[in-house]
Amino acid sequence: MSYSTDNIRNIAIAGHGQTGKTTLFERLLFTGGAIQRAETLESGKTTSDYSQEEIERKISIHAALGHIEKNGTKINFFDTPGSSDFTGNVILSFRAAEFALLAVDGKSGVQIETVKLWRNLDTSGKPRGVFITKLDNDQADFNRTLADIKEKFKVEPAAITLPMGTGGSLKGVIDVLHEKAYTIQGDAPEKEEAIPAELKDAVASAREKLMEAAAEGDDNLMEKFIENGSLSPEEIKTGLVKALAENKIVPAFAGSPLNNCGIIPLIDFIIDAAPNPRTAKDTMIDGEGKETQISFDPDKPMSALVIKTTYDQFSGKLSWIKVITGKLTADSEAVNISENKKERVSKLYTCQGKKLEEVKELFAGDAGIITKSATLKTNDTLAVIDTGSSFMPLRLPEPVHSVAVNAVAKKDDDKLGEFLVRAAEEDKTFRFHYNGETKESVISGMGELQINIILDKIKNNQKIEVETRIPKIAYRETITKKSGAEYTHKKQTGGHGQYGKVVIEIAPLARGEGYQFINAIFGGAIPKNYIPGVEKGIIEGMVHGSMASYPVVDVEVKIVDGKFHPVDSNELSFKLAARNAFREAMKQANPTLLEPIMNLTVFIEEKYLGDVMSDLSGKRGKILGQDSAGGIAEVRAEVPMSELLRYSIDLRSITSGTGSFNVDFSHYAPISGRIADDVIKARAEFKIQEADE
Repeated sequence: MSYSTDNIRNIAIAGHGQTGKTTLFERLLFTGGAIQRAETLESGKTTSDYSQEEIERKISIHAALGHIEKNGTKINFFDTPGSSDFTGNVILSFRAAEFALLAVDGKSGVQIETVKLWRNLDTSGKPRGVFITKLDNDQADFNRTLADIKEKFKVEPAAITLPMGTGGSLKGVIDVLHEKAYTIQGDAPEKEEAIPAELKDAVASAREKLMEAAAEGDDNLMEKFIENGSLSPEEIKTGLVKALAENKIVPAFAGSPLNNCGIIPLIDFIIDAAPNPRTAKDTMIDGEGKETQISFDPDKPMSALVIKTTYDQFSGKLSWIKVITGKLTADSEAVNISENKKERVSKLYTCQGKKLEEVKELFAGDAGIITKSATLKTNDTLAVIDTGSSFMPLRLPEPVHSVAVNAVAKKDDDKLGEFLVRAAEEDKTFRFHYNGETKESVISGMGELQINIILDKIKNNQKIEVETRIPKIAYRETITKKSGAEYTHKKQTGGHGQYGKVVIEIAPLARGEGYQFINAIFGGAIPKNYIPGVEKGIIEGMVHGSMASYPVVDVEVKIVDGKFHPVDSNELSFKLAARNAFREAMKQANPTLLEPIMNLTVFIEEKYLGDVMSDLSGKRGKILGQDSAGGIAEVRAEVPMSELLRYSIDLRSITSGTGSFNVDFSHYAPISGRIADDVIKARAEFKIQEADE
């Protein structure tokens, strides 16, 4: 069965780890009739946590997709991991959804990952709501958690449902929007009942706030609400639809997913008020980098974005797609614009976790799967017409943790590389590359957990033993004062010889400026046709500096004089002369080592602030600033890369596993003294080892 754009809802369920996201996903599918039985995490049989590593570890690692249908509306749900190590799966789900539902533990309140996810949603203005879970816990408190959300995010959540009781006395929830009560029925879906008399005043108060929130969506409704003090049920729904689509309100839901509590009112709200794809836009980039906002329109030619790639042992390669415009049909032909190749779409599927369900078509706004694609990969644009434009790639964070790897058995190195390339295709926050400078294969990811899971999977499935170690740092060299040198390359071998003389001057440039070559030759001392050879020689000379043979950066080189021979001179002669002249000049220019400095942002509970600041100080970090709100602190610092190679492990130890961080390259900075001596010594040992091999 296919669904029109207006009858589709896409919901990404996200939040901090252990807040009940997978349980909520499972109970939504169960209550919606998509599955016959709701499983628990402990059973290892939930619809979304179906991979071997998820079953063993009892955590979500991958995004999962499932859907239900009610009253002719299809609701796609994306279940996402809670660990920051797998944030890429959350971001792709946010991209594919028009509404994000953040699960918040009714006992713990807002936690660090929820703060980070909220900020991510702020960058796109994505509509979002909160589902306060685990209200059957004796220490849970719905109103306290709402207050926590208000304090941390500076929003006024609008309660769509209210709990009836708390802790062990939780009986169910009240649907404020539809004025119905739903009671817990054990393993069965909740049952509709009349609102208890003692709670009618609380419901009336919540409903008045809901009217006020709905009025935010429409000026006419706001006028009517101010004049009359009330809105009709239909007017409330109309206002909520507009206000939510424009991210003006944050609906809040109460419940205990494990007890099927709060599920039906959530589904009803999604159908009535959650944004449909027509309210959203995606971004397309043309060949010149110009960005254009594209509406989800089923009447335009088909276009879609590949949001995820996975490999299944039975179905092979699975390309997850979000249809942006038009209609994608099975047994059709399209163009992979990113690869400029034709793509045959033979079969289309939706899914319930790992179970594929074949469909004939997917309309704009829907999500589905293409199997065994010849060319598609994550971030590719598929379209029926090649316009030369493609959809903006997923905005993913840079990896924060790296290790160098190699197979214990050298014969397995190529095979290991193949599976690491595939892992990088499945998770775009995981990177694999060979560093020619340090002669290492390096893998990078969002944390130690993500990397260990990938390596364990390769070990268990492919029987490849892998060695890991801390990767070498790519240092640089530069100069700190001006100098000059001349060099004559002269070689006579019978017949034509080799001759070239150059005189150069070098000077330091500002950090980050790289390299500048100036031709200051006058009077034809070196013919113009040999100048390219001179520059090639300079560039070759910069490959290996004079201190520790690291690449040289931020240097201006001026060729000021030289001499040539009418018979023996050629480009090679001037290249060799320039290379040696540069090396001589650098020795006289007070060279220094440079180390990469990283921008670090740490998210922690305030109680760990002192320990984290002290640790960063011990890592030669420079604190740039900090912010605190509602018990969560954000610390910004600049720290040498060499001090951060094990930071994911260090921070986990300091914060009992609750802290997280982002990191990206900032600049190179000079190092000297013992630190520089150690770097030079280690580099010399590496060069000796490299020569022996």
